[in-house]
Amino acid sequence: MAGSYAEMTGKIWMDGKLVDWQSANVHLLTHAMHYASSVFEGERAYDGTIFESRKHSERLIASGRALDMEIPWRVDEIEAAKYETLKANGLENAYVRALAWRGAGEDMGVSSSRNPVRMAVATWAWGDYYGDAKMKGAKLDIAKWKRPSPETAPHMAKAAGLYMICTMSKHAAEAKGCSDAMMFDYRGYVAEATGANIFFVKDGEVHTPDPDCFLNGITRQTVIGMLKDRQIKVHERHIMPEELEGFEQCWLTGTAAEVTPVGQIGDYNFEVGAITRDIAQSYETLVRS
Repeated sequence: MAGSYAEMTGKIWMDGKLVDWQSANVHLLTHAMHYASSVFEGERAYDGTIFESRKHSERLIASGRALDMEIPWRVDEIEAAKYETLKANGLENAYVRALAWRGAGEDMGVSSSRNPVRMAVATWAWGDYYGDAKMKGAKLDIAKWKRPSPETAPHMAKAAGLYMICTMSKHAAEAKGCSDAMMFDYRGYVAEATGANIFFVKDGEVHTPDPDCFLNGITRQTVIGMLKDRQIKVHERHIMPEELEGFEQCWLTGTAAEVTPVGQIGDYNFEVGAITRDIAQSYETLVRS
């Protein structure tokens, strides 16, 4: 898209009703703006159907609970809101953003238990997250920031605050001409990209980091299932940085990224090989089936 997201037109679902896009505003003292008390989901609709929609709605509620924030809408209500918003905007192939946050209320400090939990759904047309990288392979920087220990943040939640270091890492990567950055975790193991999980291939087998301190993505889980259906061995394990040199193929997974091949991470190069191409093409077929 061109221009500001704030200047788009259409409808956004907010707190149970559709409002004009440019009227979907919150107060300056909304708690989430000051203390990151918000959770969200990124989803894609293909030909009118949101892929794994219910799993995303269930995770949104679980993420809220992980932040001590009970979302006052049931899964079925969230599902209805997403499809109502797609229909209102006349979209069948679109990105879907469901968001819940602590709003403005009686509390304006770290504590916010008396503030209402609000929710919104926005939908818009959005193409490939990494542009032409889907064909030739994305180029990744190596981030200086690390995914935190699970003792310091609720890594199982898709929480806005966890993306602060991702934004900084992606900005640094883009300044170097890269599409994204790969992050290590607090122990120095390979973790993920700034908004996508990562997979590697060596000798016909797939290796992917154990998601013990970062989000176990829904697309990640889908792709692991696809690989196992093909009788391809998948190793979910801790991966050391020095192992990057020995991997032959690499790809990223995520709702926005879908399945995107990686051609380079720092000084390490990868081919867009047969397993990568097969999984990427098969995923495209699956989401439209």
